[in-house]
Amino acid sequence: MKCFVSGFSLLLLLTTFTSTAQKAPVSYVNNLIGTAPAATESARRHSEGASELRGQTLPSVGTPYGMTQWSPQTRATETKCVAPYYYTDTRLQGFRGTHWLNGSCVQDYGSLTLMPLSGTLKVKPEERASAFRHATEVTSPAYYKVQLNDYAITAELTGTARSGLLRFTFEKEGEAYILVEPNSDEGQGYIEVFPEKGEIVGYNPVHRIYQGSGQPAGFSGYFVIKFDRPITQSGTWLNGAIRAGQRTAQGQGQRQGVGAYVGFGTQKQTVVARVGTSFTSIEGARRNLEAELGTRSLEAVRKANESTWNESLGKMQVKGSEEDKTLFYSTLYRTKLSPRLFSDVDGSYPSFAGGTSIQKAKGFDYYCDFSLWDTFRASLPLHTLLDPGKTAHMMQSLTRKAEQGGWMPIFPCWNQYTAAMIGDHVLSVMADAYVKGVRDFDVKTAYTYLRKNAFVANADPKSYEAGQGRRALASYLQYGYVPLEDPVREAFHKQEQVSRTLEYAYDDYCLSVLAAGLGHKDDAAQLQKRALNYQNVIDPGTGYARGRHNDGRWITPFDPFAKRASFITEGSPAQYTWFVPHDVAGLSRIMGGKERFLSKLDTLFEQGHYWHGNEPNHQIAYLYAYAGQPWKTQKWVRSIMREEYSTSPGGLSGNEDGGQMSAWLAFSMAGLYPVCPGSPTYVLGSPVLEEIRFNLDNGKKFTIRAQGVSDQSPYIQSATLNGKPFTRTYLTHEEIQQGGTLVLRMGTQPNQQWGAKPEDAPPSLSGK
Repeated sequence: MKCFVSGFSLLLLLTTFTSTAQKAPVSYVNNLIGTAPAATESARRHSEGASELRGQTLPSVGTPYGMTQWSPQTRATETKCVAPYYYTDTRLQGFRGTHWLNGSCVQDYGSLTLMPLSGTLKVKPEERASAFRHATEVTSPAYYKVQLNDYAITAELTGTARSGLLRFTFEKEGEAYILVEPNSDEGQGYIEVFPEKGEIVGYNPVHRIYQGSGQPAGFSGYFVIKFDRPITQSGTWLNGAIRAGQRTAQGQGQRQGVGAYVGFGTQKQTVVARVGTSFTSIEGARRNLEAELGTRSLEAVRKANESTWNESLGKMQVKGSEEDKTLFYSTLYRTKLSPRLFSDVDGSYPSFAGGTSIQKAKGFDYYCDFSLWDTFRASLPLHTLLDPGKTAHMMQSLTRKAEQGGWMPIFPCWNQYTAAMIGDHVLSVMADAYVKGVRDFDVKTAYTYLRKNAFVANADPKSYEAGQGRRALASYLQYGYVPLEDPVREAFHKQEQVSRTLEYAYDDYCLSVLAAGLGHKDDAAQLQKRALNYQNVIDPGTGYARGRHNDGRWITPFDPFAKRASFITEGSPAQYTWFVPHDVAGLSRIMGGKERFLSKLDTLFEQGHYWHGNEPNHQIAYLYAYAGQPWKTQKWVRSIMREEYSTSPGGLSGNEDGGQMSAWLAFSMAGLYPVCPGSPTYVLGSPVLEEIRFNLDNGKKFTIRAQGVSDQSPYIQSATLNGKPFTRTYLTHEEIQQGGTLVLRMGTQPNQQWGAKPEDAPPSLSGK
């Protein structure tokens, strides 16, 4: 009887948590957040250019990590830094099957657009565009709906990983058209209509930016579209000239628009378009379409999509206010849009870096678009925590890229090498996965190529210029830092020598951890020594990161608070000084001790120099915990969460950047953050949510409970871990994986004693 009562009580408790604490997670997601310009003061103060003020997100429909997302389109280009949709635009040009890197300032590629219209046939995007009202938009990760006012058409979208289902309801009489456009800015798209089969096929060749800008990327975005109603008329267009009855159109590379149209008669009607996409071939797109959609209805696909999202988002269950649950699940959703699934249902994918052969992923899914300079910080660590199986596939994908291209990629996008950003953070993500138990990938082969990145300067000018090999490695190895005399020309971000040095030192630390784990003792020792190279660009006299000549002289004049400096990446010296996540205690000693360390942190925050809209700042608020003042971490983290994020369309204070802006918030709302990926630790902050439960893949659950939490009570007073007093300011990955409960008692005033002892601080390379 006691056993029965205990089991019944547990069931009742779980049911109560689910039924009273939240609706289905997907129902909380607002995917319009980040589609309008940021309204925060720090974004206005620090951003340069309109693109830095934008979240660059989309109200797209698809699945977690899906190949193709489906989004309304207000901008008809695949140009760098122009997203397909902006909330402030007033006219819709169509609905795009997009490969836009979530929240980025790169380019869309291999995309296609469908546009329904009635009456007069108009093919140019600006001419065919329809007015719409946000009041008629229904947005969620699984479903989008809108009214096209100019045509009295209701459009609905849902999708799967590689396919989309679009339903258009023509609510007035008049010729019902659907236009299809492969969005090739270069004018190289191809399209073919099969009216007798109710089908359109085509492709949009992909081109590179950054290294090899404008060159073919070696693959295309292919599509197959099947309509559920008989086609009564059709044709194509080229450069705006309509060609009735023509079945094919091929761009000649003169930047001309290419497309096709089909008509379905003049009656009121509903037309369904099923679209398969692929990066391998038209037949690959057809296989994906048949495997994922078949003949299922929009309602059935939407329901399955919602179930997929609920399972993915449900790995973190939360209690809190309705507003905070909307903020949290919208945030968690945005972390799950990249990296991008790149392989077909049968495992086929185009060879990395322009190889002509089609590869087969055996035993794993192949992913691309990692945006590693951004996502190594918290986005990929979040995947590692919540989706270790997918993380293993991602690590295997990176390994296969190295095998096919000859070098481990640094910032792989559109299935190509780039040197778009600085650092060598593939070392970080692989080390982080390994130390957190993700080892179901070819680690030994991966290490061979990671080591090559760290020890071998690419001497081949052609492949180096194409993005293969670590930038300025020869200088870094010679001097222990990248001197100002090295302009780093073979990169999109040129110069930025100090930021490179700081990031390389961290990356070398990460590889030292992996080397030690694999038994490469000599490598580990060398790399651990190189991990201290950050010391060569921190000026002890000022305590700030500072440009340095090859003869050891510091750059003059020097202003650590200058918004931009040639030797710093996208920020100020005062901001980049803090990028020593692996040895915070060592950084403190160079500055002159904890007192000066803390004083400089205070200056950064109190005088408004902190810029949350760019990633190198993201770990800074958590560094107080390393110097005995975790209560200031709690103060500033809470402030950042409330000031830099909201549930409005302008609710992101900078580019989402592949999910990193949101990963920071997802971790921080839960009360922890991975300051140093590559180390299996999470620094505690100030949770916003009353309770958060991690439903781990190993079947265990870890709960963080914040008793008495509110915006007026952001400070930790005391803590227990599994019922025992807990004073450390960090958790280990193993403690989370074992399951249990961390209880934080929150209060209105800081407890300056909790977590203040040296032994309570997170670990650093050179000791606490």
